[in-house]
Amino acid sequence: MMANSNSAQIFGTKISIDSSRIRRPGAVRSGVSSVLNKDVKQFGKKHLVDELEETCWNSDQGSPQWISVELESPTEVCEIDMQFQGGFVGRDCSLEGRLEPGTDWVKLQDFYPQDKNGVQTFQLEAVRQKLHALKIVFNTSTDFFGRITIYKLCLRGLHS
Repeated sequence: MMANSNSAQIFGTKISIDSSRIRRPGAVRSGVSSVLNKDVKQFGKKHLVDELEETCWNSDQGSPQWISVELESPTEVCEIDMQFQGGFVGRDCSLEGRLEPGTDWVKLQDFYPQDKNGVQTFQLEAVRQKLHALKIVFNTSTDFFGRITIYKLCLRGLHS
């Protein structure tokens, strides 16, 4: 499902979409599985959405790794943009969602990023439900040690 004029950015770096509907990155809560050497200042989750090209979230080693986003209100997520560092890309990835606050994660869809540096857009065709939270799971990595490096993350969707 392509993002349409009714969809808006709900998390992440700004993309030219109807600015009256954009939620600021601080408007939702997010979490990550780990941070390289526990150095949150240099590699923490805030760098996923800080709009600086030279900063990134870098996980520590091990699999799986994940990013979770708690949404302010139930939202139908339509697209995810991610920019990885080549060589540190998630493989065999999946999306999980929470249909109600505090409930268990439910697997929604698998996706398979390419091992490259550019921004990749993933259409969420299988996800046609309002979610309270979304979790991006990187089951394996192109890195031998299981590390993931992401420079940009943006979720777009339809608000309730």
